[in-house]
Amino acid sequence: MMQHKEVLKPINLELMYVCGITAYDLRHIGHNRAAVFFDVLYRYLKQLGYEVYYVRIFTDVDDKIIKLANENGEKPLDLSKRFCKEYWVDMEALQCLPPTDEYYLRNHIDDIIINIDNIIEKGLGYAMKGEDVFLSVEKFTDYGKLSCQLLEHKWGGEQVEVDPRKRKPAVFTLWKAAKPNWESSWGQPVKPRWHIESSAVSAHYLSPSFVVYGGGADLKFPHHENKLAQTCAVCDDGGVSYWLHNRHVTINNDKMAKS
Repeated sequence: MMQHKEVLKPINLELMYVCGITAYDLRHIGHNRAAVFFDVLYRYLKQLGYEVYYVRIFTDVDDKIIKLANENGEKPLDLSKRFCKEYWVDMEALQCLPPTDEYYLRNHIDDIIINIDNIIEKGLGYAMKGEDVFLSVEKFTDYGKLSCQLLEHKWGGEQVEVDPRKRKPAVFTLWKAAKPNWESSWGQPVKPRWHIESSAVSAHYLSPSFVVYGGGADLKFPHHENKLAQTCAVCDDGGVSYWLHNRHVTINNDKMAKS
């Protein structure tokens, strides 16, 4: 988070987590650049003699997936499985090495619920009865450090009208009342939001503290900033030694895709 280049300080096992795809559409070269970028890093670290444990997750529970599945008349998880398979075809064509492990968000709902319970118990988040669960961003003095953003200038990464239920504009959602959903202790059945997914899954497989966290440059804010705040809320430490963000493929200065 020092906003400059640093020499990688080796440890016995390099733990690397990279945000994978949200499986709601076919990938194109703009998306696949991120995979190639971190594949090169993975190969390079291994070539240098590091033992690398590389984890990537597929987001297969998401509003975009649900919306498209409803339009197609299919089950959301069937749709996401289809696009995950297409992604693997792309990776094979690009000759990207498979990560050490790949996981699906749908298999980690319990981990996410445990993380959110922990955050609420510490007084760093709050649940609206029968509705959504929010993280109290204003309680984190270092919020914005990763992305160099001022808290008072941000609205929790939202591009819509600010939710009046939020105690502060920058507060963001951990858990959303929606369908499909899972049972929780905070009211009606709800489903996890994008940011808490990364915190819970990376901590489950790599421990809260690991070496490299990667993703597209567009994820630095709000996704990675919010992930950092959640991890601090759960374990009192941001946990990541090096944040790496790949740039995008552009055409006439317009990026082809998100991360």
